[in-house]
Amino acid sequence: MSTAQYALNLGLLLYILATNLGTRPVTKRRMLLPVVLVAVAAGFFLRDVPTSGNDGTLELLGIAVGAVLGVVAGLLVRVRQGADGRLHTEAGAPYAFLWVIVIGGRVLFAYGADHWFSRDIAAFSVEHQITGAGAWTAAFVLMALTMVLARVAVTATLAARSVRLDRTAVAA
Repeated sequence: MSTAQYALNLGLLLYILATNLGTRPVTKRRMLLPVVLVAVAAGFFLRDVPTSGNDGTLELLGIAVGAVLGVVAGLLVRVRQGADGRLHTEAGAPYAFLWVIVIGGRVLFAYGADHWFSRDIAAFSVEHQITGAGAWTAAFVLMALTMVLARVAVTATLAARSVRLDRTAVAA
């Protein structure tokens, strides 16, 4: 992993924490911006996704893990109606902890693959017919992108449900 990639991961973590921790209003921009950023990142990082051998399986595993982590992240965000009548999200330490562990784990794996256990990764890859670093990179990028999309989907669903419940209460 290059210095730029380490910086990108740190920047991503700081952005996620800065824009989600605490109480924040639910806006179209807050829901759509991560989706747009994910689309841009996908176009940039997923230009050539390896599919030989078991690369596709590894990448699907990355998507599955990202979906689960994204749902967990979304469920760690509360959606409530604020005193101003608008919906707000609330995210605290468990949300931050999850993102620090996930992004930190991804960075630690990449560092370890370059420095500590590169032979073990190579042996595992050969044994399981994974063609190389490109497949691992694609799997981790897909995991990260899916996590963000799943988190946004859960938050949007909770917000929509909150609006429906509020309308039902007003009608009753």
